[in-house]
Amino acid sequence: MSRILGIGIATLDIINTVHDYPEEDTEVRALQQRISRGGNAANSLVVLSQLGHQCDFSGVISDDYNSQIITADLNKFRINSRYCQQQKNGKTPTSYITLNQLNGSRSIIHYRDLAELSFSSFTAISLQEVDWLHFEGRNIENTVKMLRHAINETPHLKRSIEIEKPRTGIEQLFPFADVLIFSKHYLLELGHQDPAAFLSNIHQQIPDTDLICTWGEKGAWYHSRDNEKGHQPAKYVKPAIDTLGAGDCFNAGLIDGLLQDQSLAQACRNACKLAAVKCGLQGLNLKLARSQKCPPRQDSPVA
Repeated sequence: MSRILGIGIATLDIINTVHDYPEEDTEVRALQQRISRGGNAANSLVVLSQLGHQCDFSGVISDDYNSQIITADLNKFRINSRYCQQQKNGKTPTSYITLNQLNGSRSIIHYRDLAELSFSSFTAISLQEVDWLHFEGRNIENTVKMLRHAINETPHLKRSIEIEKPRTGIEQLFPFADVLIFSKHYLLELGHQDPAAFLSNIHQQIPDTDLICTWGEKGAWYHSRDNEKGHQPAKYVKPAIDTLGAGDCFNAGLIDGLLQDQSLAQACRNACKLAAVKCGLQGLNLKLARSQKCPPRQDSPVA
């Protein structure tokens, strides 16, 4: 069992399931609505906790009513929020999500009016107790400071960073990571269509970093610090019930595998399997999937 610290944001997710995605300027009836806690790093910690790790989350929590939903869910999955920074008179970030029942795809409108985690809050954390440090690629200026601090305080502490969106200056984070996880969205926004070529180019710049790029239903590409590179196809599941959080499950599976000293290829393979399991059920309670004893069927691709 390892202790993992995740740095990012926690959100309130309002999820409406519809039969199919509505056209513009139309009115449709939602088949189902649920409210849950979201946020990339927080989601990954929920999965890692279920895989047997001790998890801590650090981010900014508001003092409004919705924040109680977030902290209650973290507690439910045994995730410690002792390192969170509370903002008085803040408003919990909220994602309004439309979930397409036909294919499990999701569209998100996100509203945020809350500060990012401060550098001083991060330096108050005892990193000597941590085995793995995972960051969302955001809050660039402070995150660079946090990474430098982590390297100075605990140079052997493994650091992973999720690069999901092309934020201004985000490339400043790359040299500080042991593991970089790029999204399909990030590459496409920069005009890259070939993940293998992209990772090879990044490898030349930072050869001592394990590099991964997830590509939805096409799986994941990887390029290790040992110059091993390849592609792991996505696992298939039918029906794809809910792809929301599948990428966060992949990240959790990857971290779990690397903590077990798996090769990057093996860790990516197991991460894809875990993402497929998640796509076959609603939410992130993987114990539910185990209790149902229904492994994914090999029929249709998951996102």
